[in-house]
Amino acid sequence: MSTAAPPRLFQAMAGAVQGGAENFFVRLAGGLHRAGVAQRVAIRRNPARAAALRAEGVEPVELEFGGWFDFRTRPALRRLAAEWRPGVVLTWMNRATRMMPRGPWVHAARMGGYYDLKYYRHCHHLVGNTPDIVAHIVRQGWPAERAHYLPNFVEDRPAAPADRAAFATPAGAPLLLAAGRLHRNKGFDTALAALARLPDAVLWLAGEGPERGALETHAAALGVGARVRFLGWRDDMPALHAAADVFVCSSRHEPLGNIVLEAWAQRRPVVAVRSPGPEGLIADGETGLLVPQEDPAALAAAVARVLGDAALAARLGAAGRRALDRQFSEAAVVGQYLDFFRRIAR
Repeated sequence: MSTAAPPRLFQAMAGAVQGGAENFFVRLAGGLHRAGVAQRVAIRRNPARAAALRAEGVEPVELEFGGWFDFRTRPALRRLAAEWRPGVVLTWMNRATRMMPRGPWVHAARMGGYYDLKYYRHCHHLVGNTPDIVAHIVRQGWPAERAHYLPNFVEDRPAAPADRAAFATPAGAPLLLAAGRLHRNKGFDTALAALARLPDAVLWLAGEGPERGALETHAAALGVGARVRFLGWRDDMPALHAAADVFVCSSRHEPLGNIVLEAWAQRRPVVAVRSPGPEGLIADGETGLLVPQEDPAALAAAVARVLGDAALAARLGAAGRRALDRQFSEAAVVGQYLDFFRRIAR
């Protein structure tokens, strides 16, 4: 990698209140700050995200990033970027990319999902955080030489385990953890059906979303309602992972699988349904176990296998951590971003 100074950077994010891409944006901004990148950051108004960025050493500018009748954000972005004079602009997802004006800079946009390219045609480069997303970009006619794979990293410091008693969980109970937006794509109905086949286990489900009521009803119908803890959105995921015995990823659709990386960071064994993100990360039998989609019995059997074999659980957790350190650490990923910025700025 080059040791030349990276170009000045302007980033824009108009994300949701919660989400994996939004959380990674904060982590990357902090990692780039620690790497000495001169950057300016504009975000959709969000006091919590602004505070998180300040804690990372990055002072954001908060803008409206409203709908089609927001006539103030685009001129504000133009003014901020003109004042900052970046070599590279990096926008995140559809809205920020659509609203970013053209200028004398190289415009790259980061895609964390399988988006339509209609808002991205004016960009110079596109970034996908999985090889499969990059392939999706190219399949839509984007030039392959301007589509780039750059992965995510997660908080990787060892955490003290969360207090099980705080969530009415017996100390000796097998503890499963699942996390994400409570949406059908995440397959939590499958996780609940698997839990029904694991009579002694407790499931912590961290996240919030439109399916919460349906999932609570489903848990009750399966007879597992007393063994499920709906935790809502959490900002202590490392501690939750450290307290759990197995992390379960039941997603029907999971483009990347930050949640897998978070489990690896805490050396937790992972059992995942085969969807593009986890399947692209996990070497089955080495860094986790993979099971077919829509198969609660197979998911339960794989979880039971890990719970019943302490040596296997330790081996999977240690191998996951090694994979994280090798490919998905802050140093490795920030280094790839710096090299990318240098290349495209030239």
